[in-house]
Parts: sequence; structure tokens; C-alpha cells
Amino acid sequence: MLFIMNNSRQNLRRASLGTALLGVLAFWVGMVMAAQRYPSEYDWRYMPVSNLLSPVRDPAGYLWASAGIVLYSLCGVCWTVLMARLWNHENAEGRPSGIRALQFGYILTIGSLLPPWLLRIERGHEILTLLAFGGLCFGMIRLMFQAIGRFLVRRTGRFSGHARRYAAIVASAAVFPIVLAAVAQAYVYYAHPGLHWVNLSWRDRGMPVYLSFDFWEWVTCVLLALYTMILSLATSAIYPKEKSAEKGS
Repeated sequence: MLFIMNNSRQNLRRASLGTALLGVLAFWVGMVMAAQRYPSEYDWRYMPVSNLLSPVRDPAGYLWASAGIVLYSLCGVCWTVLMARLWNHENAEGRPSGIRALQFGYILTIGSLLPPWLLRIERGHEILTLLAFGGLCFGMIRLMFQAIGRFLVRRTGRFSGHARRYAAIVASAAVFPIVLAAVAQAYVYYAHPGLHWVNLSWRDRGMPVYLSFDFWEWVTCVLLALYTMILSLATSAIYPKEKSAEKGS
């Protein structure tokens, strides 16, 4: 019986890792293929993700980007379900905080790609995109904080105030680019009031890339992908040891 339980646990962990890998790979393959089919030059530093999802701006590539995001989101939902099952399999109380937020974010990400005639709310796509992004960031931060906390407890035997601050800083790194983007846009607004929204003309005028909102948007995508991979690899840190095993040790 113990062998069967251990084997089932290993299968869940492998499935969790494989699903996360597939989702991240689908996202980036979709983005790269869409960028290659962009009708003009696509410079990610000065052009937003939304350009690759627009049938008007990228008629030959937007389906690649859309398919990549849909597959990424579907894999994300499956990944969170597997994490919840693994948590229950370990006989733990409750479940890792942040899973519901991630599921919420993944589902709304798919919803944000629905055609306009299905979204009868004004600026519905923008609203869903913001809510989805908020859910993904909150969920990732909560799970990362929990993973780091469990790792430190196992290494040192305690989770001190200093360790909590360290874990909070590392876990919150996913939102640092958004904060920097807001600061950059505030600076541009006051220092260059006549400058239009970010586009390739910024590059031609020699504007620093760190002032571009689009640059930080892509950096955030990279960080969220890294967080997904780290969390999928760190199941031993996220999930507690099986209670029956702990009692027998």
C-alpha cells in the first residue's frame, strides 16, 4: 500500500511538472511564431503583447499568439488542479493559498480572448485582462512565498521575521516590473509631455528602453513563466511530508 501511495504521488508530481512545461512552451512558441509573422518589424522592447493578438495589426500571426495563450491557460488550470490533488494526497489540511487565484487568473485569461460580440461590456477585454493579470500575480506570489517559507523551515527549523522579509521580497519580484513601469510612465508624462504612447518612434528618438511600458510588460511575462517552472519543480518545498510518514519517523 505504501508503494502504491508513493508511486501515485510521484505520478502526480511528474504530471504537474509536465503540464507546467507544456503551458510555458505553448505560450512562448505562440508569441515567437506570431512575432515572425508580424507584417512589419516587431521590436518587443517598444511594442506590446496585445499587438500580436490583434487580427488587424497581425493578421497572419494573431491566431498563433491566441492559441499559445489559450493552451497556456488550459495547462495552467490543469496544473493547479494537479497541485490541489497532490496536496490532498499528502493528507494536508487545506490547500496551498494562491491556487484559487491562479485558477481565476487562467480562466479569465481565456475569457479576455473571446470575440467582442460575446463581451457586451464596454472595455470588457481590458477589464478581464487586468483581472486575469491580478489573479496570476497574486497566486504566484502567494505560492512562491509559501514555497520559500517551507524550504527555510526545513533547512533551519524555523521561519523567522528576517526570513519572512526575504521570502516576501523574492516572492514579490513578479510585480517589480509593473511598479517600475508605472514609475517610468509617470516620469515620461512629466518630462516628455508631448511624447506619444510607446512605439518604434521611441527607439528612433533614442528613448531609453527602461522607460518603455512594453519592455516591462514582456519582463513580467518572463518572470511569471520562471515562477511557474520554479513552483512546478519545488513540489517538495510546497507540499509537506506525508503525515503518516512523519509520525513513523
